[in-house]
Amino acid sequence: MRDDHRAWKDEVYGHVARMGKAMASPRRLEILDLLAQGPKSVEQLAGELLASVANTSQHLHQLKGARLVRSHKAGTYVIYELAGPAVNRLLESVEVAGESLLLELGVARQQYFPDPADADPVPLGELQSLMASDALYLIDVRPVAEYAAQHLPGAVSVPLPMLAEHFRGWQGQKPVVAYCRGRYCLYARDAVRYLAQQGIAARRTEASVRDWPPRPQAIG
Repeated sequence: MRDDHRAWKDEVYGHVARMGKAMASPRRLEILDLLAQGPKSVEQLAGELLASVANTSQHLHQLKGARLVRSHKAGTYVIYELAGPAVNRLLESVEVAGESLLLELGVARQQYFPDPADADPVPLGELQSLMASDALYLIDVRPVAEYAAQHLPGAVSVPLPMLAEHFRGWQGQKPVVAYCRGRYCLYARDAVRYLAQQGIAARRTEASVRDWPPRPQAIG
């Protein structure tokens, strides 16, 4: 009987390990994060990664083999997307665990968010309250295609290259909050810094479409 147990555990943990092996690459983790924003072609992903199409295709092959992503044809393009919400939750869990256990990750984040304004993002709960009371001007500074795929309720699409034009002569009274792809995206940081230079009060939030709709909090 013990041999039977061993064989079964080897099999089930082997299947789970396939996902861990597929995710054991910085580029593949970033691909999952990018696909959490919406479906993308191999060429779009390669452009974001500053990598070749061939190299990006190899990473996607590994992720698809572990059933973390799926694909479909759209004309001459192959479009990839996350295999389901469970992948998003898995990615989030890995990031949260990393920030809890890896001192180096905290140091790396501090390097790119050194200013007090950078270090004070609007938390998800506060963002929900501001959105519910219509007490903010929420801007999505990701590329237009990602906004079109999905965005936070009430958000206005203002990609970074359009920031100066959009806020020229700004007379808005509501506080500006910028969001992008989440905790490892610098677009919102850059947007807030630019607006501050223009004398416009703004904050960033690390909340993203990956957090929406918010999951109910556990009771007890």
